[in-house]
Amino acid sequence: MSLPTSSPNRFLSLDVFRGLTVACMILVNTPGSWAHIYAPLGHAKWHGWTPTDLVFPFFLFAVGNAMSFALKKYDAPLAKIFKRTALIFLIGLLLNWFPFVAWSGDELVFKSLAKLRIMGVLQRIALCYGLAALIIYYFKPKGAIIASVLLLLGYWGLLLTCGQGDPYSLEGNAGLFIDKAILGENHMYRGEGVPFDPEGLLSTLPAIVNVICGYLAGDYIQRKGKNTGTVIRLALAGLVFVALAYVWNSWFPINKKIWTSSYVLLSAGLAAVILSIFIYLVEIVQWKRGWYFFEVFGKNPLFIFVMSGVLVKIYGLIRPEPGKGFYSWFYETVFRPLAGELNGSLLFALFHVGLFWLLGWWLDKKRIYIKV
Repeated sequence: MSLPTSSPNRFLSLDVFRGLTVACMILVNTPGSWAHIYAPLGHAKWHGWTPTDLVFPFFLFAVGNAMSFALKKYDAPLAKIFKRTALIFLIGLLLNWFPFVAWSGDELVFKSLAKLRIMGVLQRIALCYGLAALIIYYFKPKGAIIASVLLLLGYWGLLLTCGQGDPYSLEGNAGLFIDKAILGENHMYRGEGVPFDPEGLLSTLPAIVNVICGYLAGDYIQRKGKNTGTVIRLALAGLVFVALAYVWNSWFPINKKIWTSSYVLLSAGLAAVILSIFIYLVEIVQWKRGWYFFEVFGKNPLFIFVMSGVLVKIYGLIRPEPGKGFYSWFYETVFRPLAGELNGSLLFALFHVGLFWLLGWWLDKKRIYIKV
């Protein structure tokens, strides 16, 4: 989702915001040990939220920001939208399958497509990007606002009417039954101990609104320019969203795993507030120093994120000791003795953030900007 570096309307603050989200995605996805992480770096158990729960919707918001620049430049917008959506979805599917073999006892065996997870982070990004782009293309920004309201209210209605028992529970939410019926249990995530996909089909609907909100914010700052008034209005809009999220939370709990509509308002609102702060500091105050670390991630966000996933999958193939993968061996041999369980786990994650920063830095120095 990178923008060409030659774009005359490029906002450094948007690169910084996008880069921050990518760096945080790598940080929270690669702890040395999932049993030893600081609470803010883990997801909420169910209802509620932590800073980690904001990372993915912030990335979707950043996708919308980039779209506000790029969509206007497409010569054949529909073809570009469908091509990009299909490619990102396919990359996500291949990443789920990669490295195509896995350990079974002491031998490597081919990973069966019969148990391939269909959805995932990249697949949700693809669908949210594609559907948001189509909504904006056909209905324009004003129509996209109406569509967003309908998506958030409609999703609430679907959970209430199609769920079983507690419609906001792991076992009773309607998305679970839809995913089982369409995707099948063998093609779903099992991180909760049962087949349940936090990037499932139904919960993708409200996530589209995160992209639309990012688009509207990006379009607004382009039209109104880099000034204090723009920053204040964007921040106030974000705070209103946060307030509405907490009001709605009384009836429709904030929940990342089923991507509730109140969660969309919270995450989009906080994204707008943080982006407004970056715009003020970078574009208005002209505080240019110190942002390059995040700017590097923001120039090749999708590629760097994919490569971080590829490396973790490769770790799984390497066995320095019988029965032990390189991932846990690396943490236990280097980082845990160096800093202890919690700090060592954090240091392991920070090491990988730094590693992929070096990749992004090298790409930037070579002026290589990989776009899908």
